[in-house]
Formats: sequence, structure tokens, C-alpha cells
Amino acid sequence: MPRSNPALPPLTFAGREFSSADLELICQVTSDFAGLGITEIARTACELLEWKRPSGGLKNPECRRLMEQLAGQGLLRLPERRGGGAPGPRRVARTARGESPAQICGSAGEFAPLCLEVVRGGQADHSGNHALFKELLDRHHYLGYRVPFGASLRYLVHNERVPGQVLACLLWSSPAWKMAARDAWIGWSDDERTRNLQLIVNNSRFLILPWVRVQGLASKILAACTRQLPADWEKLYGYRPLLLETLVDGARFRGTCYRAANWIKLGQTTGRGRMDRAHAAHGEAVKDLYVYPLCHHVAERLRSSTMPIWKEPEEEASRWRG
Repeated sequence: MPRSNPALPPLTFAGREFSSADLELICQVTSDFAGLGITEIARTACELLEWKRPSGGLKNPECRRLMEQLAGQGLLRLPERRGGGAPGPRRVARTARGESPAQICGSAGEFAPLCLEVVRGGQADHSGNHALFKELLDRHHYLGYRVPFGASLRYLVHNERVPGQVLACLLWSSPAWKMAARDAWIGWSDDERTRNLQLIVNNSRFLILPWVRVQGLASKILAACTRQLPADWEKLYGYRPLLLETLVDGARFRGTCYRAANWIKLGQTTGRGRMDRAHAAHGEAVKDLYVYPLCHHVAERLRSSTMPIWKEPEEEASRWRG
């Protein structure tokens, strides 16, 4: 284990506290394995630090972000990206699959039931839907596509009335580390938030394709997703979330579909962004914060250190949500 270095003060990142020795270990691994790619280095550091999800999977995306942050501070040097080119967002390819077909019109009732298809990446993606998902968001969502932070789950929404067509895309990812309105509503301490933050999932992208003009469809999709997501998330990561959250840009949208799907508006963010620990962007991107509880007494459960993650039957859960 490397000796503690005063140049590397302890820090908290993605819900984990890193000692000076932890950070020096990451720097040492980055130096010793400089011939590997960044992803391989992150995996190695995660194994040595035992930085894992409840399912046992390594938190290498979070580790890579931490390494990039340390590199930005001049504390370590990352290897060049393989294939050349400067590090940064990768360009998403444009294909005919992402282009606008004929308009799809009607009412939500005409498009029931909805099919929410989990999009898998890597070698598990035999259909090319992962690439399609990225392309649709990048071309048609005002924020574009970015690699999600931490754990994530992607859906393409279909209906048999328009076979082969995508109606919408949803991206769920790890929650923001701190949000004053949410944290006050839950009432948890810093230690409780660190311990249980993973039980919140963030709806970081929701896109109804621009050629889809179906009244009431967005709230129907959200309702279907809140029923399906807990089991899908548990299958992927080994635990069920207790609370969903999302941020809505009030300058662009009124949040009507979230309110219609029984989401609760808690207030507004400070506009810092999830990684703005230096408060450099305060007030620049204020957004409305909505949450959706997936169980009874959700704030109490998120504060509890001993309460089990109870799998509430859907018929019981729907009774109190109305």
C-alpha cells in the first residue's frame, strides 16, 4: 500500500469516502498499468479497492470519472485513448434508423399495452438497439446523449400498432449526490445519504420521438415504467430502488406528464449540476425536482440503517398511490 501523501487529501465521490491512501493507490495503478486502456485501469483499481455494487459488479464507470477528475486536477496522468483522438464525448453515428418516419398520431388508449424493452449494451446487444438508443437521444433530445453516470437502465418503448417503430426512450441512472429539496424532504443525515443513496434512481432522459403525436402517451409511459423498473433494476443490480427522481427544465417544460403520473414536485435545484462541488455554476441551470415513491414510508426507509428493502406487492403499492 502506498504511503499517505498530503498532496492527496481525502474526498467523497459517488457516495464513497476515499482516504489519501486510496487515492494514492489509484494514482499508482494508473502509473504502473499505463500500457492498458482507461477502462482496464479503472477495473483494476476497483478490484483493489473492492469498490462494488450490491450485485457484486465493479463500479468502474464511477472509478473512471474519479480518475478523470484527479487528472483534471493534475494529480495523475491518464493514458491516451486507444484509436487516437483527444479524450471527450464520442460522436454518435447517424443512420437511417434514427430518421423521422411518418407521423404517429392518436390517443394513449389506442396504444395500449405498451412494451418497454430493456436495451442491453456490449456483446449482449444483438439487435443494435443500444446504438439506436444513443442515436435517437443524440439527435432528438435537447440535451443530446451522454454516457450515464454510475448504474443505468435504458428502455425503448414500442407498441404492436406500429411494429418496428420506437415511440419513446427512457434513461435511468444513478441519483445526484446532493439536492437540497430532496434531502430535506427525506430528512436524512450525511451518513444516511451516503449509505442509502443507491436506493434512488434518476430519470435522466425521457424522450417522446418528435414524430409521435399521441395525446396522454408520456404519462402512460411513466406509469408503466414505474411498475416495471423496480424488478428490472433488481435483476441487473441486485436490489430494488425505493424512490425515483427527475429534474425538469421549467424554462422548456411544465412537467405535466410527471404530475399526471402522480410524481410529487418538491421544489427547485440550486443549478449547480451533479459534479459541481466547487459551487462554480450556482444558479446557472435551475430545474424543477420531482420524485415518485415506490413504497410506503419511503423517507423513513431511506433514513433507516436496519430496515430491509421490502418488496411491496404492486397491488398494495397502487392502493396508497391512488
